[in-house]
Amino acid sequence: MLDRNIKLNLWINPYVSRYSPIYQRLKPYTASHTVWNGIVPDLTMSQARKLFFGQLNDNQVKYGVSGYKIDEVDGYDNWLWPDVAIFPGGVSAEQMRQTFGLLCQKFSAEIFHHQNKRTYGLVRASNAGAVSFPYVIYNDYYKHEDFITALINSGFCGVLWTPEVRASSTGEEWLRRMQTVVFSPMAMINAWASGTKPWSYPEVEQQVKELALLRMQMMPYWYTAFAKYHFEGTPPFRAMNLEDGFTQTGSKEKGSTNLEENPYALATTKEIKDQYMAGEYLLVAPLFAGEKSRKVVLPKGNWYDFYTGAFAGNGEIITVPDGFDKIPVFVKDGTIIPMQPPLLHALKAGDRVSVEFRHYGEKEGLYELYDDDGESFDYERGLYSWRTVVMKKNKQGEWTGSISAPVKGKPNTVGEVSWKHVGK
Repeated sequence: MLDRNIKLNLWINPYVSRYSPIYQRLKPYTASHTVWNGIVPDLTMSQARKLFFGQLNDNQVKYGVSGYKIDEVDGYDNWLWPDVAIFPGGVSAEQMRQTFGLLCQKFSAEIFHHQNKRTYGLVRASNAGAVSFPYVIYNDYYKHEDFITALINSGFCGVLWTPEVRASSTGEEWLRRMQTVVFSPMAMINAWASGTKPWSYPEVEQQVKELALLRMQMMPYWYTAFAKYHFEGTPPFRAMNLEDGFTQTGSKEKGSTNLEENPYALATTKEIKDQYMAGEYLLVAPLFAGEKSRKVVLPKGNWYDFYTGAFAGNGEIITVPDGFDKIPVFVKDGTIIPMQPPLLHALKAGDRVSVEFRHYGEKEGLYELYDDDGESFDYERGLYSWRTVVMKKNKQGEWTGSISAPVKGKPNTVGEVSWKHVGK
C-alpha cells in the first residue's frame, strides 16, 4: 500500500484480549475491571506502557502502519470502568477515565517520534494538554448543524475536532456534509457501517469528486495554517468571536424581561455558531440540506467570494443564495491563497510541486508560506522555512507577484510558481 502512496491507520480499542501474546505479562499492570472483555493497561506505569506500546511498535509500526484511530476512551462509568475500579499505579478510576485518551495519544505519538516519522490520527476523547499531540477528536455527534458547533467550540481550547461524512438520506445531504469536511481539520468519510461511498449518489458524484480535488489543491494553505497552529498556537479552525472586526449581532431573549421570570433576558443573544474561520483568511458558512439561502455575518473590512473574487460586503449581514455545487466561502481583502495541482497523495520528502498564488481584493497581499520536508521531525532542528509572498500592482496597474528565495540547506517543495488575481 505504501508503494501505492496509501498510508494505513489502524482502528483500535486500547484494551487487551486474553488471546493476545502480551496478555499474561500485562495482566499484573491492569485495572480490576475490563472494557469490552479486554484488560485495561495502567498507562501511568512504565511496565504497562512498555508492553502495550512495544507490541504496537514491533508488530505494526515497524511494518509500515502510519497511525491509529483510538476508539472507546470516552464516556463515564457506563462505557468504561466504574468509580470503584482500582488501578495498580494508584490513580483513581475517575482520574484515569479523564486522562486515558491523553495517555494513549502521548505514548502512541512517541513511537513515531522515536523513528523520526510523523503520524496523524483520530481519538475518541481528549482533554487539556492534548494540543501538542497529532490527533483529531471524533465521535458520533452526528447532526450536521452540530458538527459546526463542535468544530467551533474545539478551537477555544486549542484542540482539533472533525466532522465526518457517514450515511445520508439524500444526495443533497451527502454533498452538504462533504462540503463541510473539506473545510475541516480532517476530510473524513466513515463508510464502515453504512457502506456509503463518494459515488453512492450519482447525482452529486461529480461535485463530490471536485470537492476532494479542491481539498488537495489547497494543501499548501492548510499546511501553513497547521504550522501556525504548531509554532504560534493559532487554532486553524475557530469561532468568529476570535476574528478581528467581528461584531456579535443578535436579538434579546424573547419573553418576559423580568429577571426573576427570565434570567437570560438581558444576557442572551443569538449566537453565531454556523460559520467559522478556516485558517487565517477564509470565512466558511455551510449550507444544510433543504436550505435555499442563508445569512452570513461579515466582519469589518472588505470580503470577497472565494470562487469568483466578487466583492461580498464589509461588516454587514448578507444573504447567500443556494449555490448547490459550492459551500459559501469568503476571503479577506488582500488575501493570498497558495494552490497546487490536485495530487492524489501527499508530497514525499524531496518532491516539488507547482504553486499558483491567488490574490483577492484591492489591498496589496502579503503571505508567509511554510515549508519543510513533510515527513520527519527535522523541523524541530530548524530545518524549515517561511517564504515571503507578495502581490502588488506595478506602474501599469497590473498585479504582479514575488516570492522570497528558498533558504539554502533547508527543504524546498515549491517548484514552478504562477500568479493570479481573482476577480476584476
